Amino acid sequence: MTEQVLIAVGSGGLVGFALGLVGGGGSILATPLLLYAVGIAQPHIAIGTGALAVSVNAYANLIGHARRGHVRWTCAIVFALVGSVGALIGSTLGKAMDGQRLLFLFGLLMLVVGVLMLRPRKNATTVPKPVDLRMCLLTGSVAIIAGGASGFFGIGGGFLIVPGLILATGMRSIDAVGSSLLAVGTFGLATALNYAVSGMIDWTIAAQFIGGGVLGGVLGMMLATRLSGQKDMLNRVFAALIFIVAAYVLYRSADAFWQGS
Repeated sequence: MTEQVLIAVGSGGLVGFALGLVGGGGSILATPLLLYAVGIAQPHIAIGTGALAVSVNAYANLIGHARRGHVRWTCAIVFALVGSVGALIGSTLGKAMDGQRLLFLFGLLMLVVGVLMLRPRKNATTVPKPVDLRMCLLTGSVAIIAGGASGFFGIGGGFLIVPGLILATGMRSIDAVGSSLLAVGTFGLATALNYAVSGMIDWTIAAQFIGGGVLGGVLGMMLATRLSGQKDMLNRVFAALIFIVAAYVLYRSADAFWQGS
């Protein structure tokens, strides 16, 4: 097994572990790892490959939540299908943008995700909203926005989808987390297919990354169960890691961004 294969499997394992441990935001490290650790030279190929890996990992995690009854299938399916339109639009715009400029914006997004992870999550009691025109329009709008961001940056977007589902439907937090995985997987798949059409996926590295991610996800979920009482601390540690990686991404892409302006 070559060094690059080990790095790809290990990087995928780290992303899967983070996703299983902290949930939303865990996949934000996929693109930086593919670029700066695995060694993919082109930002667009890293984003397309990362989107495919995130999609498979999300579908794998969906199985566990579905078995526990934490997926509201009607809302999840509608949200995923509508948001996929946004993902296709967003990924098309992302492909058309200069790779280094896209990376700079990705670095800024990482800062936003880090800040959101520092905010303590409140266990607010929500009341399911009636299925009417207002709810449908709100759900569709949130899905398009979340899907667009997911496609543009090649991310899972769980940090947007979970609160969006709660806002639009009033479902419980645990149901929103489970239901969001269908959307994360579908958005990632739509983005990956769009990039694949343009030849912007490294299939070999994607398979290695996914293999490590599935194993890492299992370990992350096991540890998350044991450390459930320290969720805020885990989020703070992971947010600090995101800030460090974001600073590096911004440093590497800043010159190209401003030269292209």
